[in-house]
Amino acid sequence: MMGEPALTCWLLDTRSLWPGERIEDSAADALRLVSPEEHAHITRKYHMADARMSLASALLKRLFVHLSLRIPWAEIRYARKGDPKHGKPCAILPDGSRAPLEFNISHQAGLVSLIGCKRGDVELGTDIVCVNERNDYRVIDEEGFEGWVDMYAEIFGEEESWDMKYTVDSFKLLDGTVVTAADIGRGDRCCARGRELRAMLDTGEEVVFSSDLLIEAKLRRFYTFWCYKEAFIKLSGEALLAKWLKELEFRNVRSPAPGTVARCSTHGTWGERVGDVEVWMHRKRLGDVKMEIQAFEEEFMVAVAIQPASKLPEGGFPGFVGLDLQRDILEVARSS
Repeated sequence: MMGEPALTCWLLDTRSLWPGERIEDSAADALRLVSPEEHAHITRKYHMADARMSLASALLKRLFVHLSLRIPWAEIRYARKGDPKHGKPCAILPDGSRAPLEFNISHQAGLVSLIGCKRGDVELGTDIVCVNERNDYRVIDEEGFEGWVDMYAEIFGEEESWDMKYTVDSFKLLDGTVVTAADIGRGDRCCARGRELRAMLDTGEEVVFSSDLLIEAKLRRFYTFWCYKEAFIKLSGEALLAKWLKELEFRNVRSPAPGTVARCSTHGTWGERVGDVEVWMHRKRLGDVKMEIQAFEEEFMVAVAIQPASKLPEGGFPGFVGLDLQRDILEVARSS
């Protein structure tokens, strides 16, 4: 819509920031830029990686509020919508009223994302997943992919679970050959690694490959569902224990093709953006929600959500902008 404030989509990669074993030593200057409450929360983190992401989250939120409202950096204050303990964080103005602003943060495996909008009549959500962060294959090898998906039966509906178990997106073999679901036929029912599978390509060539590649594609698809669901939950302001969780379904799901890891630069490459997922609740499609997911490097995916969809700016969701800690955050904060 013309005249609508644009959305902000930022990404901060903390994996190479603040090296060391104690965040108090590695990030002393940055820690001076957050509130005493935020400082205490960050320094309580047991793992250094978690402390880095917590500090980055605090800095990104302050940067967005500062640039949006022109409130001096040190005077930025927060409250929560609805429930004072579990509600979504929001910025408050000097007079104590809620700022006409919406933002949401996510972090995973060293990356931190923020989506924000300079208006208060929208709800936003974002989530990051890292496909191979955990040792999922140990459980998959013991229980099969079907059994692994069934472990999350309280989160996903029956149709979603079936979709994750037996539907597969296109994937590449080790030589780069692309295999589609149509190429492997009923091979898409395979839920175990270490099997020999065959695919008949459009060219008439038959290829033989390990089912490890199929399970890898299915796992990526599972995390696509997970990322969508988390982003919507964060948009709504409720937790994974929401009673309607199984009634929230995603259809027309396709995992985005990955980017590449960082090689000749400090940042990896963004992969495919997918924006045609359907959001359903209680068997009815939600027409006022718009979501998108984008791949980053080979293992990450970042989802964003907005409600109502009518507030989405013309041109849709902007691509994520990678921020530089020193130039884009610390220098801005110190000059405030």
